[in-house]
Amino acid sequence: MRAMNASVQEEPGPPPAPGAERYPALDLANSAVTLPGGQVADPLGTPAGAHRWLVAHGLAPADTVLRETCAERLRALRERIRPLLASRVDGRPAPADALSAVNDALTRAPAASLLHWHPDRGLYRAAAHPTTQIVEHALAALAADAADLLTGPDAARLTACGSAPCNRYLLRHGRRHWCSTRCGDRARAARAYARRTRSDET
Repeated sequence: MRAMNASVQEEPGPPPAPGAERYPALDLANSAVTLPGGQVADPLGTPAGAHRWLVAHGLAPADTVLRETCAERLRALRERIRPLLASRVDGRPAPADALSAVNDALTRAPAASLLHWHPDRGLYRAAAHPTTQIVEHALAALAADAADLLTGPDAARLTACGSAPCNRYLLRHGRRHWCSTRCGDRARAARAYARRTRSDET
């Protein structure tokens, strides 16, 4: 098991950002949350936390035993999806290494349902899904979800939270640029403080 850095907490952090309930890849990208004071809340920081996250998103059976190498691969995909979201929000070219990593995840799991035989069921089709491929299937599903988000009609609504130091992304609704009420309150307080400071200087 990977040793946790003192500044990283295995906590759920704030509620999901707008759009994360529809796009698991957006929730994955937002899963390591920068908090005031330099702390980071990361529910994927341990195999147990990564397992809970996958189960909660319907991407792994509850009885799966997740090893650190699997949790590390999930975190690695997160760190490749984030630059793609940033490039889309900022209107910059997509980083080649991030594209390559997401495309690699997309091709790791078989897409076709294979033909099987069982004495009780007869012939039937099902995707190959042995225990050793659970993580590959989860990564492939998340990569496909990220690709859908980045190329679909919701891509134009993708934005970064406008409240420092928050590092989350969201799907904008109207003029809202905050991922949570807490971030909105913090941004308004910062603006009010800046206005008071300016008026005191004049």
